[in-house]
Amino acid sequence: MTVIASEAAGAEIPREYPRRAAVISWIFFDWAAQPYFTLITTFVFAPYFAGFVAPDPAQGQALWGFATAAAGLMIALLSPVLGAIADASGRRKPWIAGFGSLLVIGASLMWFGKPGDPSVIPALLLAYAIASVGVEFATVFNNAMMPALVPPDRIGRLSGTGWATGYVGGILSLILVLGFLAANPETGRTLFGLAPLFGLDPVSHQGDRITGPLTGIWFVIFVTPMFLLTPDYPAKLPIREALRAGLSGLKRTLGELPKQKSVATFLLANMIYTDGLVSLFAFGGIYAAGTFGWHTIQIGSFGILLAIAGTFGAWFGGKLDDKFGPKRVIAGSLLILLFACGAILLVDKDSILFVKVAPPAPGGALFSGAAERAYLVLGCLIGAAGGPLQAASRTLLIRLAPKDRITQYFGLFALTGKVTSFIGPLLIGVITAVTASQKAGMALLAVFFLAGLALLTQVRENS
Repeated sequence: MTVIASEAAGAEIPREYPRRAAVISWIFFDWAAQPYFTLITTFVFAPYFAGFVAPDPAQGQALWGFATAAAGLMIALLSPVLGAIADASGRRKPWIAGFGSLLVIGASLMWFGKPGDPSVIPALLLAYAIASVGVEFATVFNNAMMPALVPPDRIGRLSGTGWATGYVGGILSLILVLGFLAANPETGRTLFGLAPLFGLDPVSHQGDRITGPLTGIWFVIFVTPMFLLTPDYPAKLPIREALRAGLSGLKRTLGELPKQKSVATFLLANMIYTDGLVSLFAFGGIYAAGTFGWHTIQIGSFGILLAIAGTFGAWFGGKLDDKFGPKRVIAGSLLILLFACGAILLVDKDSILFVKVAPPAPGGALFSGAAERAYLVLGCLIGAAGGPLQAASRTLLIRLAPKDRITQYFGLFALTGKVTSFIGPLLIGVITAVTASQKAGMALLAVFFLAGLALLTQVRENS
């Protein structure tokens, strides 16, 4: 197997960069993983769970929030440790394979989440947590391969292209589900007016539930080129020695972190604004389902439009990243998210910014209501800003972190992206449960974006 040559001093800097096919294969990891976020956590399965498996949408949002919080806590605690061990052992691909397997297993088990059966809720939430842990840890090790793939002045475009490619994969997977698999229970027809493939039953929501196994199969197929064509880092130490060396290195890094003001401040900012973004994506579909009464086809169509906006946003953001630097891209994205998040709270099914409008007509055309169209526009702004925010964040970390400990720092990056991200969904769940109001639960997200932006201004970006 081809591996990346390392300098004798220990810094993992390639003497030459791999071929184009290796880079493209790495990019396809984002394509492989994105349907989990598009189909499961945002636009299809999460709203289905809240609307048809849980007793009511508010309780469903609360339960989903608690499961997201539990998975986020585990990711937060283990990411830096596993990253440190991976840096000491050298290899990345075995870790991606192991955690990718958890994604496949957990996602596939979601097929058993039948509507109106409360007995499946604990097992379903456990499967969701397992899959979430798998996809997040696999992403940590995949991100750590970036510096060895292209020169430093092309990292922004690589990161942005990866996110954009992921969005395209999410769009296609969503079109596949809405157009051919998931049907309206009342009409028995998909978005394209077809009967569901494979005889999937609309009444028992098999088209929604199939998103779990589909996500697992999709990941296996499209992550395979990365394992075959993208070079891995060379092996260094056996796992037992890597464990000892990795934990020692992590202790040293944590001790040095207070002296590295910009890195520490950025990780803190990332911790806060990522919490807001993850919560916004996790509950945006659920919020729309409760506000407008949308079902799978409406939410999925909404998701397609968001993903298209995200594709162009991530691709264009990658170009801006290389030209103006990732810090400016992050700041601009946060400003857009602040505006959109605040405006969404002022949109209801019969009002926009306190102005009364006609509510959607029952049985009317898709997104016929003025408030629904306003929600679409604001959602597209969120999609267009979310991609560049995440892509530029991993670019900025690469600029700030020591090259010989890049996986360890991506572990810390995942830590800061998760250590409060379990608090965000938890707070949304608690506030929603206490107030029985989805709007009240979502209102706190603007605080996360504003605080993250304030901290970002204190980061000094390396060239």
